Amino acid sequence: MLQFLEKIGEWNPQFTREIKGRLKIFPILVTSAISLIVQSVVFLAQLGQIPGKEYQMSGQYCGIGKSYQEQISDLGQVLSKLQKNFFHYSSKQYFDAEKLENIRTQLQEVKNTRAHLQDILYKQPCPRSQIDMAEWWRDHWEYMFQALSVIFIFTLLVAGTYLLINNLAQEERKGTLNFIRLSPQSEVSVLTGKILGVPILVYLFVALAIPFHIFSGKLAGIAFSHIFSYYIVLVGSCIFFYSAACLFSLVTQFLGGFQPWLGAGAVLMFLTIVFSTAQYSNNLNNGAAWFRMFTPIDATSYLFPNFFRNYSERYFDKYKETQFFYIPIGANIASFIGMHLANFGLWTYGIWQGLLRRFRNPNTPVISKLQSYFLVIFIQVLSWGFTLQNVKNFYPNSSFGKPRPSYYDINTQILQNLPIFALFNFALMFGLIFILSHERQTIQDWARYRYKGTSTRKGWWHNSLLRDLIFGEKSPALLTFALCSLIITIPITIWVILSEHLNVRNNYAIDWLIEDVGRFKAILGIVLLVVLWGIGATVAQRMLLLKTSKRYLWALGTTSALLFAPAIILSILNNTIARNSALWLFSSYPWAALAETNLPIVFMALFTEVMVLGFLNVRLAKQIKLAGESATQALK
Repeated sequence: MLQFLEKIGEWNPQFTREIKGRLKIFPILVTSAISLIVQSVVFLAQLGQIPGKEYQMSGQYCGIGKSYQEQISDLGQVLSKLQKNFFHYSSKQYFDAEKLENIRTQLQEVKNTRAHLQDILYKQPCPRSQIDMAEWWRDHWEYMFQALSVIFIFTLLVAGTYLLINNLAQEERKGTLNFIRLSPQSEVSVLTGKILGVPILVYLFVALAIPFHIFSGKLAGIAFSHIFSYYIVLVGSCIFFYSAACLFSLVTQFLGGFQPWLGAGAVLMFLTIVFSTAQYSNNLNNGAAWFRMFTPIDATSYLFPNFFRNYSERYFDKYKETQFFYIPIGANIASFIGMHLANFGLWTYGIWQGLLRRFRNPNTPVISKLQSYFLVIFIQVLSWGFTLQNVKNFYPNSSFGKPRPSYYDINTQILQNLPIFALFNFALMFGLIFILSHERQTIQDWARYRYKGTSTRKGWWHNSLLRDLIFGEKSPALLTFALCSLIITIPITIWVILSEHLNVRNNYAIDWLIEDVGRFKAILGIVLLVVLWGIGATVAQRMLLLKTSKRYLWALGTTSALLFAPAIILSILNNTIARNSALWLFSSYPWAALAETNLPIVFMALFTEVMVLGFLNVRLAKQIKLAGESATQALK
């Protein structure tokens, strides 16, 4: 055992340190006991439902009960037919007293027979010999398998996330994380050791339940390839969530002891929402599908169609209709699971880039400017990829009382996803403002560097201010925000321009865009929004140059009020202010006013915003230059 630990220590000292502190007799015994108790509870909960003497004939597994149900169904059809005949011969035209009397007698006999069968079916127990115990055990082994699958997901992701965030937060408070940073171990070695070692008791809990999980799955008739695929997806999701937990802990040190509760609570809420949503809707034909794929719940439901006890083939077919840029990734298990793993892998890679930047230097931004461009492009590709799916989701109005068949309409598909684009891109840009904007000292150091002209590299591009503003680590990020906004708006603008040509069905989906607002005004609305976000980014950077210790709070409050308060206020006052008031042009939803506003007023609003943006940037540039000159003078 000691030799084994020594070999592990040579491979990853941090992992050895973690397991030595956790793999002790008492924690191992407690974890093992809890795992065995949970497995016993799952088994006994199903065993308690085993059919007994009181099992009704109407139960799912009573063979004779099915024949009674068929007889009752047949009698229901006979009863319906007799009632129609009764009403027929009751009319004035076909009135026949003798036939009515016969039908009335038959009705009474059928009702009595049906009532008798219903009494037997719902009030009498099923004979033991008629209970299909083989089917009962197969179904209930499947229920046990499903219960353990859900327990694995929530336990690994929630408990593991909590333990990792809590461990890193404690190491930071005690100062031991700084000693680890100064050690010769690489960042990858340290963080990998943390991910493997900190939740090791959680791994033990799950590992002890895996044999029972596989055993119940095999008895339920589930293919081992599906079970193995489930484990692969679960491992991928753990790597993603644990990496995100480490990054969350490193960037939210100001939260103190609230960190682990916030992180684990957010994961629990996210899993609960996706789990609840997946029970009623397994449609992944929207731009948020990639975000929902952060959990293994949809992959689990795809692998095990009865996961939510919904035996409808149509329900399962919804997953099979999933596409990415019209590529049918849901057509088979390999592509559907592969998409989940690719999503986990690419996002985990991006998270590790932030971890490597942040671990050694806590003051470094999580991502660089160059990485921010790739992040914005990646999110646009994912959002548009899951939006463009050839799904028949447009249902035209009926003509002459007969509904016409549904068909796919690309404009309708994009319109349905515009709120999703807005939500993710607003959150993305708002986050980038505070990730890439620098504090006073960083900007002052950069300004001094630019003022002194210390670059020794030859060539205009290497010494240009433009290159520094686009890619520089310490330069203001305003040009970066402009480029990110351009990346986001290019696909939307292209669609606005081409939307009329894409309307091959001549439906009314984009009438508001073509007739009410107009494509040119819609593009102006996009420009208005981009300029407003530029003003918000400039104000945030200006607030971060303050000497007060509360500058981040000032920046957050001021920027939030500027970007979101106008739209909220106008929405609240829509009863006293016209809903299409020109004031909406200065909000984060300028399209509300474009339909009723003349072009000169729109251009005036745009000119006003551009002038404000220019004024703020000129003032900011002068302030930064003055700070650099002052710092340089102080060094002389």
